[in-house]
Formats: sequence, structure tokens, C-alpha cells
Amino acid sequence: MPINQNHPAHPRLSIEIALSPAFHDLDPMDIVWHGNYPKYLEIARCALLSQFNYDYPQMKASGYAWPIVDMRLKYVKPARFEQKLIVRAEIVEWESRLKINYLIKDAVSGQKINQAHTIQVAVDMSTGEMQYVCPAILWERLGVEEPQ
Repeated sequence: MPINQNHPAHPRLSIEIALSPAFHDLDPMDIVWHGNYPKYLEIARCALLSQFNYDYPQMKASGYAWPIVDMRLKYVKPARFEQKLIVRAEIVEWESRLKINYLIKDAVSGQKINQAHTIQVAVDMSTGEMQYVCPAILWERLGVEEPQ
């Protein structure tokens, strides 16, 4: 569920969502298993891209796949069962790749739980070729100017 879609630098290029880890996300130590954090990033990324009407079904319809080619996560504190979390996703690069930064924090204390980023590249689905400049459809959907 989106909470805030405004950011001073780029009012439309970020979103915050709320979520709480489910019991099946825990490991034997009763904390969120590290492999579940990418799922939380994916939920935020889909919410972010949906606000531009360019989530995965629209990407596919436009003729481009957007595989993640790099993902980095830094674990700061463990998240726990039913802890109220805020996941912020912000598009920070969009010229030659789509880079999204993430911050997961405790909704009550504001303490950082995790920070991450993902990098996606456009791949022409008809040829399988990676695009070295993001396609015009991304620029159009984000509402940013295409490079000259």
C-alpha cells in the first residue's frame, strides 16, 4: 500500500510502501531470512513502476524485458515477525539503465533495517539485444526528458 509518493528532488520518482513480515518469511532464528528481502524490494519496485503505468505487463507489451543485472543489499538490523516496516524505492538513474535505491526502515522508530539498490537494463524482446540507452517508452512514462 503506497504511503508517500513525494520526494523533494524528484516528486514522482519515489514511493514508500508499508509491509509486515509474515511468519513464513522467518528463519530458525525467528528473524526475517536474508533471502526474503529481495521480495520486499520487488513489492516496492512494482508499486513504484505501477504509478507510471510501466510495471512488468506494460514493459512486456512495449517489447522490452527489464532483467535485474545487479542487486546489492546491506543488512543493518534484523526484521521480525509482524514488525511494521516502510520500504522506500526511488529511481535514481534512467539514461542507460534503470537504477532504483531502496531503504527499509522500522515504521515506528525509523531505524534503518536494510538498504539496497537494483540495476535493470532494457532488452529488446524481439532480438534479445541489450539496449545501451533506455528506450523512449521509459522516458515517456517517467515524464523525464530524453537525452539528446
